[in-house]
Amino acid sequence: MKARTSAPRYINKLSNKIRREFDSRPLDRKISVAEGRVLYFLLDQTEPVFQRDIEEEYSLRPPSASTLLKKMEQDGLIERKAIEGDGRYKRIIVTEKGLSYKDEVTEKIHMVEDIVTKGISKKDMEVFYRVVEKMLENMP
Repeated sequence: MKARTSAPRYINKLSNKIRREFDSRPLDRKISVAEGRVLYFLLDQTEPVFQRDIEEEYSLRPPSASTLLKKMEQDGLIERKAIEGDGRYKRIIVTEKGLSYKDEVTEKIHMVEDIVTKGISKKDMEVFYRVVEKMLENMP
C-alpha cells in the first residue's frame, strides 16, 4: 500500500527514526537523551540561557520544559539562578557535573548527525535548512 506523499508524514517518519537512533546509542552514564540534547544546546551558547530559550529550541510547552529542567537540576547537571532585578527569570547554568558530559554528548549527537546526513551535499543541506525554517515559520 502506497501512502500519499506529504511533508508532515515524512517529517514524522524522520523524527521517529532519529529518536530511535539516539535511543539505540544511550549515553554511557545515566542521563536521558533529552537531558543530553539540552546539555549540548546549553554548552553551545555564548549568551545567558533561560527556560524560554529551551522551550523555543525544542518546541516544548512551559510545563514540559520546567519538568525537564527540574530533573536536570535534581540530577546536578544544571543550576537555575535568578537574575538581579527580576526573580522571575532564572538563568540556566551548567554545573561541573554537567560539563563532565560534554565530550560524550557531543560525540553522540555528531554521530547521529553524520548518519542522517550521509551522502547529502552541503548545498542540499542548506536547501533543507531553509525549507524547514520556512515550515517552522508557517506553524503557529
